[in-house]
Amino acid sequence: MATIGIFDSGAGGLSVFREIFRILPGENYIYWSDNAFCPYGDKPREFIVDRARTITDFMLENGADIIVVACNTATAAAINVLRAEYPVKFIGMEPAVKPAAAITRTGVVGVLATAGTLAGQKYHLALSRLAPGVKVVEHVGRGFVELVESGVTSGPQAEAVVSASLQPLLDAGADVIVLGCTHYPFLSDVIKKIAGQGVTVIDPAPAVARHLAEVMQEEGLHSSGEGLPANVRLFSSGSPETLQKLFKSLTE
Repeated sequence: MATIGIFDSGAGGLSVFREIFRILPGENYIYWSDNAFCPYGDKPREFIVDRARTITDFMLENGADIIVVACNTATAAAINVLRAEYPVKFIGMEPAVKPAAAITRTGVVGVLATAGTLAGQKYHLALSRLAPGVKVVEHVGRGFVELVESGVTSGPQAEAVVSASLQPLLDAGADVIVLGCTHYPFLSDVIKKIAGQGVTVIDPAPAVARHLAEVMQEEGLHSSGEGLPANVRLFSSGSPETLQKLFKSLTE
């Protein structure tokens, strides 16, 4: 059994773990929620790189064979540094604007993300590869991470916060919404409710999980213990309450 390390600024990366676990149920997992420093979206790049190094060191000391940077902001800020400095493979979050552009009917794609992700090289490279005529409109999901970290994923408060950032994208004609932060899928029911029928919401986590499985196969890390119960270890730099609560909701 391989050991897969997964980290995020908080509990949001569990949305990625959920998709990975669906296709790789026979592995061991280490999950790190860096919620003492959450959110990452407004932090300097150097700070995020330093945190990513610290977390990577911890995961390697605890036997990680491959590491998933389950955070769009940390991927944008740190993954190239991690790949240059460490011998293990790193899987990052990919901006899902290309698949969104392929299915839009209005020609307008909306992206909800953190400021750090929207400023990142990976995101702008993805934009440069889009077909001509596709318009991308963006908005920072202000307050989204804080909602999820406080355990509020539905109800009037969540709807008010989500609507404030989502409505400008809908007003611009977006019929596909890309979730550019791993916390945001926990608000997907609210997002879909406000967006209404005819608007598609794209979570990149399933594609990231498939890519991880492919890389593990190439590296000879694919599980030989199919059917064995996975060992999932949860760690947190702050209070573990939200992490444990969300993890429990995924496994019930």
